[in-house]
Amino acid sequence: MRIATSQLYSSSVATMENQQSQLLQTQQQISTGVSLSTPADNPLGAAQAVQLSATSATLTQYASNQNMALSSLQLEDSTLGSVTTTLQAISQQIQSAINGSLNDSDRQALAKQLQGERSQLFTLANTTDGQGNYLFSGFKSTAQVFTNATGGGVTYNGDQGQRLVQVGGSRQISVSDTGAAVFLNVSAVGSQAVAGGSMKNTGTGTISGVTVTDPTQATNGHPLSIQFGTDTTSGALTYSVMDNSTNPATTLASDQPYTDGSPIDLGAAGNIGMNVTISGTPVAGDTFSVTPATAPQNSSVFSTIDSVIAALQTPVNGSPSAGANLTNALQSGLTAIGNSISNVVTIQASVGGREQEVKALQTVTSTNSLQVTSNLSDLTGTDMTAAIAQYTQLSNALTASQKSFAATQNLSLFQYINP
Repeated sequence: MRIATSQLYSSSVATMENQQSQLLQTQQQISTGVSLSTPADNPLGAAQAVQLSATSATLTQYASNQNMALSSLQLEDSTLGSVTTTLQAISQQIQSAINGSLNDSDRQALAKQLQGERSQLFTLANTTDGQGNYLFSGFKSTAQVFTNATGGGVTYNGDQGQRLVQVGGSRQISVSDTGAAVFLNVSAVGSQAVAGGSMKNTGTGTISGVTVTDPTQATNGHPLSIQFGTDTTSGALTYSVMDNSTNPATTLASDQPYTDGSPIDLGAAGNIGMNVTISGTPVAGDTFSVTPATAPQNSSVFSTIDSVIAALQTPVNGSPSAGANLTNALQSGLTAIGNSISNVVTIQASVGGREQEVKALQTVTSTNSLQVTSNLSDLTGTDMTAAIAQYTQLSNALTASQKSFAATQNLSLFQYINP
């Protein structure tokens, strides 16, 4: 079999070019530290690298979302803590006013202090984040949460939306609570019904807090009233208990004899779930109320504070009936403020739980990101030991091919023909 010189040359050159190409590729892998620069280098590995890169980008976005969520929740947690502190200070001031040792001037001064506390609470309710978004406005993040209403109370300018952030593949977490939920509403669970007296009462009756004797009774959540009158025969003071959830109101107990300081059952015979105690001497026409904690007049913390301030600013001037009305107003305000504190503490506990969840997700996401990064590095990075060994082998092979080619050139017949 004859082998043409041109065929020998072509085969040798092709071999050396292939070896040189492999040598250059290995050299590039060593210098860059990347073994997979194009899909042609490793089609299967390239597909896996694309998937790992997408997973890494997703985890990076989740990590960013988690940081933002945690920052928002921490701001809300801190704000709610300040709200609780302010409400507790207001509660203490109301308690100091109930003791009866203050005169009209003292109560006026206390009302001024409460106005300052209310302003502080109003500022906290309108807290913004570092970007000017209101914390408690729901989806209306650029709208001021509350504005003062004419005649007392506030107007809520937000909505009922809770902003959600995607913090995991299948987990969205709320990073805000609405101002209505925090400042205008209270939960029926864990709250007390609010007992109060009409500011038009002319007697000296004062009402105590509500004692629940049977939590299962349906009327516990109804607005009730106690109306005083006189027995037509004896002229003795009597009272009737009315359920105002119906129109006209339903009479639960009628013309019951009144005894100073004795419990008054709130309910019909056999269906009594609560009682209160009225002390002092009411007069015919005086009325007292027991309303659910969730009633609008009780659940708005700003309306409650405004009512207490108005009561403190009303002169008593040694009038026993005015003093009794003041005591009733302060007692009902104290109960309502206590319900608001419980509500804020409950929401703050929920925020704390969400913070812990985000922190746990941050740990998981960080671990997964490190694993994906390691896998991607293993897939696309250069194994230096193997690459250097391969480079040495290819370099030696190329040198051998070059020497072999040079020797082959000397096999020409013309080398033996003397000139």
